[in-house]
Amino acid sequence: MQIPEKKNTDGKGGERLQNALRQVGCSFSTLFWLIASIAFAIWVLDDLSSSRNVPSISYSEFRQQVQAGNVTNVTVQGEKITGAFEQSVKQADGDQTKTLKEFTTVIPSFGDDSLLKLLEAHDVTVETLPEQSFTWSNTLISFLPFLLLAGIAYLFLSRMSGQRNNIMAVGKSRARLYDREQEHVTFEDVAGTRGAKAELVEVVEFLRTPARFEKLGGKIPKGVLLIGPPGTGKTLLARAAAGEANVPFFSITGSDFMEMFVGVGASRVRNMFEEAKKASPAIIFIDELDSIGRRRGAGLGGGHDEREQTLNQLLSEMDGFEPNVDVIIMAATNRPDILDPALLRPGRFDRRITVDLPSMKDREEILKIHSRNKPLDRDVDLEQLARGTPGFSGADLENLLNEAALLAARKNKNVIQAGDIEDARDKIVLGLERGNLGLSREEYRLLAYHEGGHAVVATYASHADPIHKVTIVPRGGAMGVTQQLPENEKYIYSREYILDLLAVMMGGRVAEELAFGTSTSGAENDLKQATRLTRKMILDWGMSENFKQVAYGGQREEIFLGEEIVHHREYSETTAYEIDEETRKILSEAYKRAEDILSEHRDGLDRLVEVLLEDEEVGGERVLEIIRADQIKEIHQVVYQQLL
Repeated sequence: MQIPEKKNTDGKGGERLQNALRQVGCSFSTLFWLIASIAFAIWVLDDLSSSRNVPSISYSEFRQQVQAGNVTNVTVQGEKITGAFEQSVKQADGDQTKTLKEFTTVIPSFGDDSLLKLLEAHDVTVETLPEQSFTWSNTLISFLPFLLLAGIAYLFLSRMSGQRNNIMAVGKSRARLYDREQEHVTFEDVAGTRGAKAELVEVVEFLRTPARFEKLGGKIPKGVLLIGPPGTGKTLLARAAAGEANVPFFSITGSDFMEMFVGVGASRVRNMFEEAKKASPAIIFIDELDSIGRRRGAGLGGGHDEREQTLNQLLSEMDGFEPNVDVIIMAATNRPDILDPALLRPGRFDRRITVDLPSMKDREEILKIHSRNKPLDRDVDLEQLARGTPGFSGADLENLLNEAALLAARKNKNVIQAGDIEDARDKIVLGLERGNLGLSREEYRLLAYHEGGHAVVATYASHADPIHKVTIVPRGGAMGVTQQLPENEKYIYSREYILDLLAVMMGGRVAEELAFGTSTSGAENDLKQATRLTRKMILDWGMSENFKQVAYGGQREEIFLGEEIVHHREYSETTAYEIDEETRKILSEAYKRAEDILSEHRDGLDRLVEVLLEDEEVGGERVLEIIRADQIKEIHQVVYQQLL
């Protein structure tokens, strides 16, 4: 539903005609062909009625019949001659009888001066009639081109009038007004985000009972800025706040303000605020605020004039609210660092609510909401699924269950099983299976050793996350994957945990060299991630021996081109060399640790490789059983000896 606009009577004639034609199931093209068909039918009927189906003969035959004395009378009307002549018809018994045959012919265009003398010489009675001046066919032929031109001109002018109206409406707001009855959303439809909902409850209460706050001199913030990664439910939270308060909800994105015409953005901002004030109390929601709210004058070459004019108008409108206007501006962005400081000062977007990625408990609640209309099998454990989806946003979880439903429907299932959800997660995280690579047995064996190396090191590294599964099925850009899932959410990482993680990353390369005596390109991603993580340990977290209690990382995620040029490295060339040496040292230690683990547990690695070559995918619990088979056997022997 769009914001109501004032009606304009200009150019409504064409619209009324089109609406009338639609009511009878007709269009302009259908009307055109209908008129043409009627004109053609009238012309044919008029022509047939005028000739009364009298056969036409040639003018030469007509003169021959006159000269033979067979014609007794004719009627002349203009250049048209009609009459009858006698002709002999042979009967079945051989006798001949004479009958009259009607005819029509036309005098040649060059004329015949001797025709009248010929008729008089053979005693032919001549009757003359005035030439017919009006016929339907002549009328249609004369006026049809004018009718067609008039119709084309009418359609052209109607379209031009519509375009003129569109141009006049270009400065009007494009904000959508949600239907509160058909699209009603409340906080019950939003799982997780408890802190954000608690902050928005105050906004809802102000919209419901503003006098309660005003009598104490309290002022509710005019602007509420929702900050968080994509897919965390910022828009849904804003709609839920409007649903709880039962007020109109105007929604628009930052890009909807921008247009090729100068001044359109500012005009749309003014129009949007006018419509919201008429419908107050109301909520205006601007999604992707950073598209128009970027810092002004940043970078080389200045800013974008039209965008800055739109931002200036937005700032002006937020300052121009009267105290009794119950309109709250809500906006969402995932880039608060690039917003103009004037937007964030008190009196504008002075309340900032962070909407983080959901925790494990929040993910479980979100999954319950998105699985309401989906038949799940009894083997689906939403708590286990929530634990296995760290880093997923609400939108990611919704997409996960939707993909699982599509996979189950493709297999003609009546319910969604845990295997379908697992396949959907692999499809989202890793990509589609690539079954047409045609890898050789030796290449599969190399993949198995590479992934098996990761798994064995992860098994014996005390601080590493548990193994979820190991697969050598190529998916997306990965030839194989060793998945690890944390038992609990991690927000702070210890040095021991990171060192174990580096050893696990090196496990694939070490296993290749132990089994084949060579290294392959399959470790490219492992080495890149390990190097990046090691430099972060040194530069940002102060976790190295030689760079404790100091952070050289600085701000490396630059936004504007100008700032990137003037950014300076915060350490000397000597320090840079020492950082490189420290990076190599930490990575070498991680490699040595992985090598020691794999050398000690080579039998477990070989067993896991054989199972992977046979099954291609092995679950986490079975991986542990295969790798630790020797230890389990020793434990059983000890217990058996004790029992004896």
